[in-house]
Amino acid sequence: MRRNGKFNSGKHGLSPFQQSGVLLVDKPKEWTSFDVVNFVRSRFNIPKTGHCGTLDPAATGLLVLVLGRFTKLSQKFSGEDKVYDASILLGTETDSQDMDGKIIRTADPSGVTEKQLRDTFNEFIGEQQQIPPMVSAVKIDGKKLYELARKGEEIERDPKDITIYSLDVKSVNLPYADFSVHCSKGTYIRTLCSDIGSRLGCGAVLNGLKRTSSGSFMLSDAVSVETLKEWEQPELEAYLSDFLYRKISSNPQFSSI
Repeated sequence: MRRNGKFNSGKHGLSPFQQSGVLLVDKPKEWTSFDVVNFVRSRFNIPKTGHCGTLDPAATGLLVLVLGRFTKLSQKFSGEDKVYDASILLGTETDSQDMDGKIIRTADPSGVTEKQLRDTFNEFIGEQQQIPPMVSAVKIDGKKLYELARKGEEIERDPKDITIYSLDVKSVNLPYADFSVHCSKGTYIRTLCSDIGSRLGCGAVLNGLKRTSSGSFMLSDAVSVETLKEWEQPELEAYLSDFLYRKISSNPQFSSI
């Protein structure tokens, strides 16, 4: 049962789930990554569960969960490249760089042409540095930035090295545009949108985000939370067995776990 963003496992009478593996979940909007982990752990009585790469509550898409012995691969999976589908809104800036934040500035984006937008997107392809947003889980002196942001504090952050491998504008309906991005670990797409808006001179905000892949894991292989609500332990065991069988055939690292 979900209560205030958390799950109460109660006493469901299930034996601890012993099978290890990787579970790909299509995270719904408004759920935190921990909500998903907690739900799966509680639903199937799994002693050891973790995720590989946080998604913001407003974001949807692929969340990689590791169960049992596979938790030892959490750091490796978290460090792999990501692909996202996203939407940008020009002319608006928020304190969180996405639509969940408080609007802090607006500007008229009508002077921006589609060509200027596409050209600016192209300027952000390649190796670069990015300053993490205040509303993030990055730790400085042992404190998470979002905890400081909640207190109204803003501190200087060191830029991080990232790489944008590809950045493709799919459709433009100004002040909105849809795009896909293939990027390295630690890239904040909302910060990318904010930086693009700054370069255009009108500001911008992330309007929507869906993760479609993480390393070799694809959203097309993910299971929805609604489906997981209908599964019992045997269904999860069958999914893990089939998924692991297919992965071992293409990636020998899985056979040693």
